[in-house]
Amino acid sequence: MSSDAREWVWEHSSSRGTARLVLLSIADRVTDEQCVSWASLSSLAQRTRASVSTVREAVHRLVHAGELEQLDDLVGPQRSTVYRLPLAAEAVTQALREQQEKDDEDAAVSDEPAAPAKLRLSVLRRYGIRPREVPDSPARVRNPAVAETGRPKRKPAQRRTGNRHNDVPETGRQNRSEPDLNRRYSSGGAAVLSAAEWQVDPATHTWARQQGHLDRLGEQGLQAADAKWRAHRADFKPRPAEAWAADWRSWIAREHAPSRPNLHAVPGKNTAAPGGMTRTEAHTAALLAALDEPTGTEG
Repeated sequence: MSSDAREWVWEHSSSRGTARLVLLSIADRVTDEQCVSWASLSSLAQRTRASVSTVREAVHRLVHAGELEQLDDLVGPQRSTVYRLPLAAEAVTQALREQQEKDDEDAAVSDEPAAPAKLRLSVLRRYGIRPREVPDSPARVRNPAVAETGRPKRKPAQRRTGNRHNDVPETGRQNRSEPDLNRRYSSGGAAVLSAAEWQVDPATHTWARQQGHLDRLGEQGLQAADAKWRAHRADFKPRPAEAWAADWRSWIAREHAPSRPNLHAVPGKNTAAPGGMTRTEAHTAALLAALDEPTGTEG
């Protein structure tokens, strides 16, 4: 009879998507013409490759459409839920009735649908389906939250849609007073962003001016060095803003000016290295200045 139930689902059911797969899985366990079946949400989820919540929602839609009934007064093997396909049962019963009338030459053909027959529990017991145990006396019911069917009344969980915290906006800043600069936070609370997203903050710009790098490179040279640094750091993993700032300072300190100045110191004049020169450039200038000094052996 499971083949008849499955054929009804394929040919006549209006369900779609996951709900259709759930109905086919339930019909696959139909035992007889009563179209009674049993299944658990976990087994249906495993068969349909869907989540338990999706299967639960599909069952709700099928029950609402009238293509599935949940028999709460019965329980299946391993305390699974018992279902019935009422439309499929009506179609199967009607087909059996027509076949019987066809075999009986004296019977009159009737177009009226067959009345739904009462479930035969003696037959269902063969397949592990039995009535749910109900307490005989109210004194045995200690928990008032337990329904008469023996199943506890569970408060349906609300679907979590959208933002869980109503006081936090979906997008934008949580604290509207904080700046947007370098403000991508990780789960640990530190700002983690890529080199392209990191921007030179006022403290770093002040450092470049105080150290003389702005005078040494110029505004355009500093921008060119910044672009070169971002190109070399494009494939680096995201880091905190403080790490990018330290790396950027180290890069700018090693960057040469667009037009290298004459490193030869002029004898008799101030030989102090300009404030914008690096330590290597200062040592080179001092060495060249010493080579240019007269030794008294010139002919």
